[in-house]
Amino acid sequence: MNKKRIVCYGDSNTWGYCAATGCRYDDDARWTYHLQQLLGDDYRVVEEGLSGRTTVFDDPLFPALNGLAHLPAIALSHAPMDLLVVMLGTNDCKERFSVNGQNIADGLRRLVQEAKKMDIWRDTPRVLIVAPMIIAPGVYHVPRIGQEMGAQCVEKSRQLPSLMKETARETRSWYLDCNPYVQPGEADWMHFDAESNLTFAQAMAEMVRRIFDVQEQMENTWN
Repeated sequence: MNKKRIVCYGDSNTWGYCAATGCRYDDDARWTYHLQQLLGDDYRVVEEGLSGRTTVFDDPLFPALNGLAHLPAIALSHAPMDLLVVMLGTNDCKERFSVNGQNIADGLRRLVQEAKKMDIWRDTPRVLIVAPMIIAPGVYHVPRIGQEMGAQCVEKSRQLPSLMKETARETRSWYLDCNPYVQPGEADWMHFDAESNLTFAQAMAEMVRRIFDVQEQMENTWN
C-alpha cells in the first residue's frame, strides 16, 4: 500500500529538542510521533528536523544549516512526497544574521517556491507552512542562549505569523500558526514544553486531514 508521505522539514522543535534536559524528547514523546499515531496507517510521517536550521541563510558558526541548500537532497531521498510541512524561521531571528521579519518571510517564500518546482511529488505539490513558536522574552535572561539569539530575536519572531500567512497566500500553500497550540518550556523560552508536543500534533492532524479531504473532493469533482 502506498501511504501518503508527509515530510516535516524544520529545526530543533521538529528534531525534538528538550530544553529542560538539553537532550532530545523520547521517540514516543515528540510531536511527529503523535502525528503519526493520530493519522494512522494510511500516512507515513517523516521527521526531518535539525537544530539551528534556517530558511536560506548560511550560519558562519555551524555548517549544513541552510534549509534551502539542503532541501533538494533531503526531499529527493523521500520522494515521492505528498505533503511538505515547513516550520522554520526561529533561527533566522538570531542577531548574527542581521535580517528582519520580512527578510525571513522572503527566505521562506524562496524555499517553498523551489520545493514546488522539484520532481519529488507523487501528484500535486502540497506545502503546509507552519509559523513557528514566538520566542518568549524570558530568553533574554537565559545564560548563553540569550546571548546567542541576541537583540530583537523576540520582536522578530512576533512578526512571523502574519508575514508567513501572507507568504502562504502568495505561494498558494496551506498555513497553520502553531502558537495557539504550544507553550515554551521555561528552561529557555523558545522550545516546546513536553505537553505542547501532543497539542500541536492534534492541530496538525486536523490540518493534514483537511488538506487531503479538500484534494479528494476536488478529484471527485473533476471525475
